[in-house]
Amino acid sequence: MLATIQVQGRAVSELDLEWIGQWLSDHPTWSRCRLSQELAIHWGWRNAAGQLKDMAARTLLAKLEQRGLIRLPARRQVPSKRMRCAESPLKLRTATPAPIEVGLKQLGRLRVEEVSRHRAERAWLRQALEQYHYLGFNGPVGQNLQYVVRDEQERPLAGLVFGAAAWKCQDRDQFIGWTAAQRQAQLPWIANNSRFLILPWVRVPQLGSWVLGRVTQRIAADWQAKYGQAVALLETFVECARFRATVYRAANWQAVGVTTGRTRQDRHSNLEVPVKAIYLYPLQRNFREVLCS
Repeated sequence: MLATIQVQGRAVSELDLEWIGQWLSDHPTWSRCRLSQELAIHWGWRNAAGQLKDMAARTLLAKLEQRGLIRLPARRQVPSKRMRCAESPLKLRTATPAPIEVGLKQLGRLRVEEVSRHRAERAWLRQALEQYHYLGFNGPVGQNLQYVVRDEQERPLAGLVFGAAAWKCQDRDQFIGWTAAQRQAQLPWIANNSRFLILPWVRVPQLGSWVLGRVTQRIAADWQAKYGQAVALLETFVECARFRATVYRAANWQAVGVTTGRTRQDRHSNLEVPVKAIYLYPLQRNFREVLCS
């Protein structure tokens, strides 16, 4: 007898799996996109703003297939219209731009823009992360915010992506002090800074901490505006062997421990991955009260 399992923050029972398997058999011509939309509708899976969580449903189905519990139809060659990005007018140059090596004040008035709903800007940020971030970037999954930073001359300087928090993180969870049930219910109140890139030709002292400071001032309101719910705590994971987290420490993020060498969502096997330092940034003084309610 298969016990109930947690997938994408949702409890999936054996009966759920039987129903999903039969449902897939009954609709062999449906695409993965339609399957995820219909599943979210069937479950009434919506965020606080009433938006359908079809991307979360799609990720759930993919994870079930990865575990060998279901079989999804083959991926379509052409992505859905919703997922296509128009050619970006901000396409990265093939040649490296001239270095930007000035003081922070010499950049003039900086602008931080949330671009997750702007196709061209989003496409540019994805390309920049793919090309220059050491982890690359395949695009966000589920709820997310994306930021691009420019100077007074409209030159792009940096980009950030925030998305879903890690399902489990021992030192983080001990710092918060919540139970497993509280974590399951309140995890959407945490956002994970999964990518932070300052373009490699931009060498401006204090720019990184300035960017983090401006983003932390606005992200709760941005998340509320997009998803109908604010966030109370930010997290990020910094690879210990590669970085010293200077920017996060300068921006008053708090180190609370290290990971155990498992992936963010791995709950079934011990995968050997680099150990990362865990940094948190509370957005509310009563963040523990919010997360432990």
